[in-house]
Amino acid sequence: MPLIQVRVIKDVFSKEQKRQIISKLTDAMVSIEGENMRNVTWCVVEEVESGDWGIAGNALTTADVHALAHGKAA
Repeated sequence: MPLIQVRVIKDVFSKEQKRQIISKLTDAMVSIEGENMRNVTWCVVEEVESGDWGIAGNALTTADVHALAHGKAA
């Protein structure tokens, strides 16, 4: 059974966006493995607290991610 784990920073994605992540990642896996695998494909979205995620030695916050999404420097 496939297990897709996605980690995101808390309060970045809405409930609807997380539903879309689950749906689209499941569709991607099924496109590779076949439709018979849909009912046994697990997708887990885990949220990490703001500031508990780092890139290049720097903590990344919810505000940083929102800034990046709007084309601004974090």
